[in-house]
Amino acid sequence: MSSRTASFDELDRKIITALMANARSSFAEIGASIGLSATAVKRRVDRLRETGVITGFTATVEPSALGWRTEAYVEVYCEGAAPPRRLAEVVRNHPEITAAMTVTGGADALLHVRARDVDHFEEVLERIRTVPFIRKTISVMVLSHLLPDSPEAGATQAAPE
Repeated sequence: MSSRTASFDELDRKIITALMANARSSFAEIGASIGLSATAVKRRVDRLRETGVITGFTATVEPSALGWRTEAYVEVYCEGAAPPRRLAEVVRNHPEITAAMTVTGGADALLHVRARDVDHFEEVLERIRTVPFIRKTISVMVLSHLLPDSPEAGATQAAPE
């Protein structure tokens, strides 16, 4: 978020909820559902974007349609204390890593990996393991999504060639 304090009211919350449900909703549609004009909704959306509350608009796509047929979460264990900045540099070099975060517990980081198939996933895992400060990884393959409408169930990029 920007350096300005992001304050928003119940109407802003309703606008955000509507956009999260369908980012293609028109300002007129959102306004009609919450009792504002399209112009008022646009002004509020512009302000929410300007203050960093709304950071962007995306399309959620069926991962297998883009070539991602295998999915896993990978716990990463590092030698010593690997700073998040170094881990971020590593994950940026792997287009198959769709999300990465530092975590509490035994692991230093958790990676969400999508791959074309198991062979491709194994190749990605081997590339990750070549990083000198990565001591070990533990992988968990995803079998199915219990919340199929969640953002984690969708893909944000096509599988690499």
